[in-house]
Amino acid sequence: MKGGIMALQTKFETDHSFGEIIGKNKKMQQVFTQIQTAAAGDITVLIQGETGTGKELIAKSIHDNSSRKVGPFVAINCAAIPTDLIESELFGHERGAFTGATHQRIGKFEQANTGTLFLDEIWDMPFTLQAKLLRVLQERECQRLGGTSTISIDLRILAATNQDLEDAIRDGYFRKDLYYRLSAFHITVPPLRKRREDIPILADHFLTKYAAAAEKSIRDISTDALQVLRQHDFPGNVRELENIIASAVLYETTDLLQPQSLPLSLTRERSQAATRDPMDTPVILPLGEVERRAIVHALKVTGGNMSDAAQQLGIGRTTLYRKLEKYNLLP
Repeated sequence: MKGGIMALQTKFETDHSFGEIIGKNKKMQQVFTQIQTAAAGDITVLIQGETGTGKELIAKSIHDNSSRKVGPFVAINCAAIPTDLIESELFGHERGAFTGATHQRIGKFEQANTGTLFLDEIWDMPFTLQAKLLRVLQERECQRLGGTSTISIDLRILAATNQDLEDAIRDGYFRKDLYYRLSAFHITVPPLRKRREDIPILADHFLTKYAAAAEKSIRDISTDALQVLRQHDFPGNVRELENIIASAVLYETTDLLQPQSLPLSLTRERSQAATRDPMDTPVILPLGEVERRAIVHALKVTGGNMSDAAQQLGIGRTTLYRKLEKYNLLP
């Protein structure tokens, strides 16, 4: 095992990458080391980071370099499944367990047996279901909905969140005992704006990938285009950068990716930055007020549609509802 880890370490130091995860930033190098450490064990891991930072890639890398790599890697996004269906998704159900249950269904816990189950956006798991997850972690067994017998399972659980679970505990939305169980090993992924030196190597990686897919001979990114990318804050992080490059490749007609192929909003940002008075600094609002205003704006833009607003904000419906309660925004 130690020899394998040393070989991986050498690869990371020379390539600045861990599979699809790329970064020479110091904090990303620390993440690579944490992945190695986590892969060598079998405890639960909590991965925390903003939307688009690559939390699932990290979970997959832990699985692929662990003793469970021959087993399945099963991922489920807790924010993407309606509250009334997520228990059935996880535990499965027997025929006749509830209205519409016409067939037996195997849940994610059983599907991931001998492998790894990745619970993305764990913050969005209903509070009542959190106790059942804790029991699975403790007892290593589960029971299908409508079933009468327990099923032994052998799996590793990795979880991820884009929220601060300690805040959720204080607000009464997340169980403290489950948090301690999940965070036996904690990995924090930095946002892209905190590792701008990685933008060029990430952009080059995505350029190579999407130029090949589009069968285009785009050899590099121009200095001007790279400068535009460097000045962007990337609220959507690495996923946003990937989408920008994928789109730009389709528009580019030369062998060098130019600023004109980038989204107009990015080139406008550069123009505005060049003409902005350096003393014209905006007032810094408390984080809670920024979040409240973002929610109000999203609801206004979507005409009050909860699902659309949650999608625009990059959170689940359950999370949005909790925040509406927190900021007294419920009608």
